[in-house]
Amino acid sequence: MEARQRVYDYLTEKNISFSVNEHPPVFTIEAMEELGLHLDGEIIKNLFLRDAKGQRHFLVMIRGDKKVDLKGLQAKIGSTRLNFASEERLAKYLGLEKGAVSPLGLLNGSGGEVEIIMDRDLEGCARLGVHPNDNRATVWLSAEDLKTIIEDLGNDLRLIDV
Repeated sequence: MEARQRVYDYLTEKNISFSVNEHPPVFTIEAMEELGLHLDGEIIKNLFLRDAKGQRHFLVMIRGDKKVDLKGLQAKIGSTRLNFASEERLAKYLGLEKGAVSPLGLLNGSGGEVEIIMDRDLEGCARLGVHPNDNRATVWLSAEDLKTIIEDLGNDLRLIDV
């Protein structure tokens, strides 16, 4: 089954309200803004990180216009030095390809191995935009529903000031 359809089926099955914008493949927040997607809600920037030994993996969600100080983040989450995880790790832990990083990758079965971090700035947002495991579409849902999905899939969600 196509990655997007699996996401849509899951959201429908769980009675989660969502809408979808289909678009050409996008690999950056800037490309999404060029398409005007930022006018529909808050686009989430997703960072898939690992610690220095590759034993802990993190999916960090922040506003699209925000930058992250990895050293500062490392201290806040109690990790060793943080680096961006490889495409191989992205495929292994979230079943995703580069350019399609999304918290909805948890549907591919991370088994709670990925620690989920959400910037407090996103808390309470009515419309957050994330890829449905495919960078040719953006799914819009509320921060509360996204939190419910993450927890339903067996992952803890930490809210911090990134």
